[in-house]
Amino acid sequence: MENYTYNSDTLQLEGLNVSKDFTYPLFLFLFFSYLFIIVANLSIAVLVFIDKNLHQPMYLLFCNLSVNDILGNSILPRLLVDMLLPPSERLISYYECVVQAFTVHVCSTCSHTVLMIMAFDRYVAICNPLRYATIMTNKMLIKLTVSAWGVAFVLVGILLGLTIRLNRCRTIIRSPYCNNASLFKLSCENVFINNIYGLSMTWSVSTGIFLIVAFSYFRILLASVKQNRTDSVVRSKAFQTCASHLVVYVLYEIASLVIIVSYRFPSVSGNMRKFLSIMCIIIPPAINPIIYGLVSKEIRESIIKHFSKLVCHKK
Repeated sequence: MENYTYNSDTLQLEGLNVSKDFTYPLFLFLFFSYLFIIVANLSIAVLVFIDKNLHQPMYLLFCNLSVNDILGNSILPRLLVDMLLPPSERLISYYECVVQAFTVHVCSTCSHTVLMIMAFDRYVAICNPLRYATIMTNKMLIKLTVSAWGVAFVLVGILLGLTIRLNRCRTIIRSPYCNNASLFKLSCENVFINNIYGLSMTWSVSTGIFLIVAFSYFRILLASVKQNRTDSVVRSKAFQTCASHLVVYVLYEIASLVIIVSYRFPSVSGNMRKFLSIMCIIIPPAINPIIYGLVSKEIRESIIKHFSKLVCHKK
């Protein structure tokens, strides 16, 4: 039976409970996954920054996604360290836990809002190509970027504000990392408002963004079908450009759905739930640079150009 300690400033992370035979293989998998995510996303962001040919709204918006993925995976170093410690030593301060949860939820929400803006950008580029330069100005790009991050900060700020107000009577975080659900479960008070707001926020954001993305790509599809045969190259490029964005969007939606479903169904074992929650923050950020790097001709050419310069310089 769990001992009750009221409003303790020190919490214990339950972390991953794996056998000794799997600890180091899993540690190495997560470690190299983290390295790949950081290197790949940082490389794309730096590439867009230094290459003037990539100073276009689509690539600048993708930089937001890369930065978001890097921040979202900032919880992995702590998780890796905890894997090597016995459960009793996996301690974290309450306020550090709140910051970690805030980062996780902001990055999760921001990934969806940025993808929504990227869908809008593709809609304008393909359906209103002559007005694209006047609509997607630098000023508009800054407004959209601030809105994407601002909405995430406000919604998650309220979410965690509702959790912080609660008195705590438990000290164990039954999750591999801190999130809102694990934090409000520390309380012995009524968390009905937290559940209602959390579910309402998730439903509103997911549904609203889905409708905007669906509308954008429906209009893009209509515009592409109406193109003349002589514009087949334009139509082909439109589908190619949008396909990568749709794949990334679907990946994030699946990841969010898996996390929500796993927490709502008690039949899902604790270890399976933890493993799924970790995979959902690793897989999309690891696949994003690959998808955009392979599909985008401009990024591929920029990678080849700068890699060739680096090789020639060493010679």
